[in-house]
Amino acid sequence: MRNSDMKENKILVIIPTFNEVENLPKLLPKVFSKDDNIDVLIVDDNSPDGTAAFVEKEMKSDDRLHLISRSEKSGLGTAYIAGFKYALENNYDYIFEMDADFSHDPNEIPKFLKEIHDYDLIIGSRYRNGVNVINWPMSRLLLSWFANFYTRIITGMPIKDATGGYKCFRRRVLESIDLDKVNSNGYAFQIEMNFKAWKKGFKIKEISIIFVDRIKGKSKMSKKIVREAIWMVWKLRLKSLFGILK
Repeated sequence: MRNSDMKENKILVIIPTFNEVENLPKLLPKVFSKDDNIDVLIVDDNSPDGTAAFVEKEMKSDDRLHLISRSEKSGLGTAYIAGFKYALENNYDYIFEMDADFSHDPNEIPKFLKEIHDYDLIIGSRYRNGVNVINWPMSRLLLSWFANFYTRIITGMPIKDATGGYKCFRRRVLESIDLDKVNSNGYAFQIEMNFKAWKKGFKIKEISIIFVDRIKGKSKMSKKIVREAIWMVWKLRLKSLFGILK
């Protein structure tokens, strides 16, 4: 339950999906139970397992649930951009990014909402206090840790988990960024959004979370996503140096 001084704030939790019909029936009640003013937006990429059909059915009895159904699998970054635009158009105050696979614990939501009082962007960090990751193979853990170290060195951002995807934005952060100029996906998308928020002077805080690898389904990680992130940090730094960051 939220604090009384937050009761007027509208909250949107954006959850991109592709074949998550097994997870959503368990996840949605947990998310909704964390605050009376939470709405959930599912952005589904034409899941063949019937994810969108499940959401449409649930929407008939719950007006807190919303759906953007896309015609093809278009990537995490574009899913969140669609969600951000929906949030701004519908006057939400706090906007979450969250995975559908329980790697992001819904029980952490109240912590985000408490901290967003005093900050503009709250990042759920796997590396703020050591390494808080469960069930990842060592190869993936090392890749993620070094990706974040590399990002800090190249961009100068004082963020230990720049690639994490459990986050809460104030709407003014999203309003300040030209969302049509954000074209990255995966790790690179998270880095780009964090970098732009940081360069615009917004107050950012990392809070420790425990990341548990997905319970059901397959990871969406790929070599393409990793390569995009490697080049994105240089692109962002150069744009910043030349004053053309949007």
